[in-house]
Amino acid sequence: MSEKKPHRTLDDYQTTTNTTANTMSETESESVANRSEIVFVTDAQDCNPNGNPMGENRPRIDPVTQTAAITDVRLKRYLRDQLEADGHPIFVKKTGDGVEVRAALALDLFDEIETTDDLDQIEDVRSEFLGRATDVRYFGATLSFNKDPENDLYQAVKEEFPSQFTGPVQFSPARSLNAVETNEETSMLTSVIATQKDKEQGGFGLDDHRIKYGIFPFHGLIDEHGAADTSLTEDDVERLDTLCWRALKNQTISRSKVGQEPRLYVRAEYATDGYHVGDLHNGFVLDDEMSKPDAELRSVRDVCLDVTDLVETLESVANDGHLETVHIAASDRLSVTCDESTIESADEIANELSDRGVPVEEIDVYDEFEQTLPAQ
Repeated sequence: MSEKKPHRTLDDYQTTTNTTANTMSETESESVANRSEIVFVTDAQDCNPNGNPMGENRPRIDPVTQTAAITDVRLKRYLRDQLEADGHPIFVKKTGDGVEVRAALALDLFDEIETTDDLDQIEDVRSEFLGRATDVRYFGATLSFNKDPENDLYQAVKEEFPSQFTGPVQFSPARSLNAVETNEETSMLTSVIATQKDKEQGGFGLDDHRIKYGIFPFHGLIDEHGAADTSLTEDDVERLDTLCWRALKNQTISRSKVGQEPRLYVRAEYATDGYHVGDLHNGFVLDDEMSKPDAELRSVRDVCLDVTDLVETLESVANDGHLETVHIAASDRLSVTCDESTIESADEIANELSDRGVPVEEIDVYDEFEQTLPAQ
């Protein structure tokens, strides 16, 4: 039985300075050998996990099922922001995304390039770009620079890149396991202000659309063949094991996003080339007997996740010889059930899998993430 590690909730680390001065490629470790499938369970309490800009920034809610959705784009933004906070240079930043900006963003990763002659001095611009653009190695990027740029350097950069890199790491949008309730009591807030001129008080309405509670299983895939196209490495994949957890902890602290937490991260690393289950995230349902009705869900204490299908699927895949290792991080605050077992919280899933003969590696996020930071 694997040793149970304590659950930690505080992210007490110091970020490093983001710099592109170091021209050493980060892609010198071994390339990805195995395909991986990811399930990442998060929840959201009294917040707007993913507003729809086309719908007054209201939470994305299916009108038929009343389940909420979080897009893969939203999750990737958290991950990119955490990479940047950790000091990893990234390409897709929070700026405008016009074609001129994209060319400039590419050059931002090359402090030493100011002229076309400087560009010519780099032997393999494509490889050097991937070595520096950490987010592109994971998620790819569109490189649609100006068709007819006035800037000669932009034109030279355009000629060095393909039109896009297809990312080997992809996530599907997550749909809540429960029908969500909206927080009508906070749908309109009034803020009182005083003017400098006459100190009179006035008010203005502030749209504040939130859900009361939702629990979301994301599904992800790491394609070992696509990894070769962006030079994704084993070190990059190991970084993802701690990055997802910490991104939800650290990048959801704005007023409308605070209230989201990571609850369970599972990365099934497969031994068979080209193999993956395909819908591992569908191995979760709410335990109706142990959970409150959907209309009464308000926090993680009101839900209990039935992980029977997930555990039995991983056990079956391991018995068939397709599974290399299950990498797992989990919270003891999420209650779970599993048929014919006594586990009561998500942090006991690793022990249950190990008892069934499944090779497991428990991830200690806060002990391991420092190993994934850029070299000083």
